[in-house]
Amino acid sequence: MSKQKTAELRKSVSPFEKSDFKASVRQMINTIPPFFLLWFLAYQSLSVSILLSLALSVVAAGFVVRIFIIFHDCCHGSFFKNKKINTILGTITGVITMFPFEKWKREHSIHHATSSNLDKRGVGDVWIMTVEEYAAASPKERLAYRLYRNPLVMFGLGPLYLFFVTNRMNRKDARKKERNNTYLTNAAIITVYGLMIWAVGWQAFLLVHGPIMFVSGSLGIWLFYVQHQFEDSYFEDESDWDYVKAAVDGSSFYKLPKVLQWVTGNIGYHHVHHLSPRVPNYNLEKAHESTPPLHQATTITMGSSLKSIRFRLYDESRKTFVSFKEVKQRIKSGDLNVQLNRKIVEGK
Repeated sequence: MSKQKTAELRKSVSPFEKSDFKASVRQMINTIPPFFLLWFLAYQSLSVSILLSLALSVVAAGFVVRIFIIFHDCCHGSFFKNKKINTILGTITGVITMFPFEKWKREHSIHHATSSNLDKRGVGDVWIMTVEEYAAASPKERLAYRLYRNPLVMFGLGPLYLFFVTNRMNRKDARKKERNNTYLTNAAIITVYGLMIWAVGWQAFLLVHGPIMFVSGSLGIWLFYVQHQFEDSYFEDESDWDYVKAAVDGSSFYKLPKVLQWVTGNIGYHHVHHLSPRVPNYNLEKAHESTPPLHQATTITMGSSLKSIRFRLYDESRKTFVSFKEVKQRIKSGDLNVQLNRKIVEGK
């Protein structure tokens, strides 16, 4: 893509970058109060049926995902024009979703600046190894990676690790503002959870809030995973990496049913979001529909997205994701060893 076309594409979505105060307030009203209402109904339903309570908790989890999208937009400074309001609302929604605002804001901005860049992996990303890296890795490293990419670990243990470990600690190089925000978020979560346990009892709290956070966490990880892990996703070394190509070709258009599109705050238009993070979630669909070049982005559906579970390693030579089984066969045949030795000889 030429620089001129790149500039034109980014310019074409710029009209949608302006936040709408009324639209933002409307989204807050149709998202946050319903979540608390569903939480209360799930709690009240415990005396009637645990299954009914669980069903209501699952619905409430969808609203937590939607609250996270508000948090996410606040991190990009796109939900409201006022920076201070974004920070305050972002911190509050961060307490609800168990994400520290300043910490995640920083890590997510790095993700956007380095997405699909093979030389700058590691911050705000799902762990991805290339085929050659995996072939050259030690048995211990391979085991660690295989466990990490196991669906039961990623979507089962992943939310617990995210909520209770990584989100609760500061990075070593975190600045004072970021550290204090994490401390504030942690203190607020402990206080709110403590009051709720005092009010309803720890058993009821776990039966209601546990499923809500687990389901919402799993859904959130899935959405983040699937929108960058599709078969022909764009990945390049730093020398060949391009921001716009990374946005349009390295992020998918996840075409969801309208109800799920609403629940997930249009985040399925991930290619638009990566092209311009300043576009608030309620403008993403409009930006996509009004920009024909964006229609060329890889489109995945709920059915086709399930295939991404098999995508474990990125093959640089073929520009595609492959399974562990395929790589194992190539290692046994000696094909990968030949490629690695050739690269060593050539000094690559």
